[in-house]
Amino acid sequence: MMDFTTEQIERYSRHILLQDVGVEGQEKINKGKVLVIGAGGLGAPVLLYLAAAGVGTLGVIDGDVVDLSNLQRQVIHFTPDVGKPKVFSAQEKIHQINPDVNVIPYHRFFTAENAFEIIKDYDFIVDGTDNFPVKFLINDACVLAGKPFSHGGILRFEGQTLTHLPGTACYRCLFHSPPPPNAVPTCSQAGVLGAIAGMLGTIQAAEVLKFLTNTGELLTNRLLTFNAKTMNFRTIKVHKNGKCPICGEHPVITELKESEQAVCELKKKS
Repeated sequence: MMDFTTEQIERYSRHILLQDVGVEGQEKINKGKVLVIGAGGLGAPVLLYLAAAGVGTLGVIDGDVVDLSNLQRQVIHFTPDVGKPKVFSAQEKIHQINPDVNVIPYHRFFTAENAFEIIKDYDFIVDGTDNFPVKFLINDACVLAGKPFSHGGILRFEGQTLTHLPGTACYRCLFHSPPPPNAVPTCSQAGVLGAIAGMLGTIQAAEVLKFLTNTGELLTNRLLTFNAKTMNFRTIKVHKNGKCPICGEHPVITELKESEQAVCELKKKS
């Protein structure tokens, strides 16, 4: 058992009061190791809430720097952070919220070459990315490594999320492969309501905390979707696909590969 300080007991008191969490659950949170891939729209609320909750180690990987157009939805970054690497901007805010958290920043992009080495020490992976190839790469790396993860995606007024545990439906069970380049618009082409990122990111953070504390029912074998224009939420039952190319009965994907697609960025043209 961890020996919580008086300050920590006060900080986490609202968790400790919960019958389904308590001291034991908070201890599990404090010992948890979570990797968030992407410190943008989804990664921002995920990191903020996991830090506040006291997750012991937070890894954050992102090779990008803060852009002015990010600030409409990426709430972990502030105006003075423009031009700063996102991982270091996020690290500063996490430590301001909770100095107990050990933050491991990776100022690089998540690739087939570094994926296994980065995810190996973490209990749970969060997909906070904004392009299809990396989402499939995260799925494939986690499935092959036996790591649980949360998928999340947003566009315009809509969001979707799915939680994968080993043996449950993965992202490829639903979506076989990335769409062709330019077949689906990015946020810079179609736009996104900033608050949508917060709505979905907090759902993903809740899934992480439920996993760490073994509380409630995770979004496994279920795809949660919502449309903020109507505030309609749907939970769609999905099944592990026997023909899935990576987790099916006869998998054909046995190593990591990458493809290219435009990302959700709005860059100034020179």
